[in-house]
Amino acid sequence: MRLVWTRPANIDRKEIREYIAQDNPAAALALDELLSEKANRLIDHPGLGHPGRVIGTRELVAHQNYILVYDTAGDLVRVLRVLHAARQWPPARH
Repeated sequence: MRLVWTRPANIDRKEIREYIAQDNPAAALALDELLSEKANRLIDHPGLGHPGRVIGTRELVAHQNYILVYDTAGDLVRVLRVLHAARQWPPARH
C-alpha cells in the first residue's frame, strides 16, 4: 500500500501546526510527527481505524484530540482530513 495525503488533509495539518505553534512550537512539531507516524502505520494495517461516520471512510484516533479520516482505493491509503475530535463531522447541512 502507498500513503497519500490529500490537499484538504495537508491544509488541516498545516492549520493545526500553525495554531499550536503560536503557543508551543515544539508541541506543534511533535504533534505533526505523531500524525505522520500514525498515518504511516496505515500502510501495513489499513484496517486499523474504525468505520467512519461518512460511508466508505475509516477513522483513526491519532491523538486524544485529533482523528485521521481516510479511505482505501486499490493500493492507496488516502488521508482525507485531519479533524479535531470536538469538530462536527461530517459538517451539518442546512
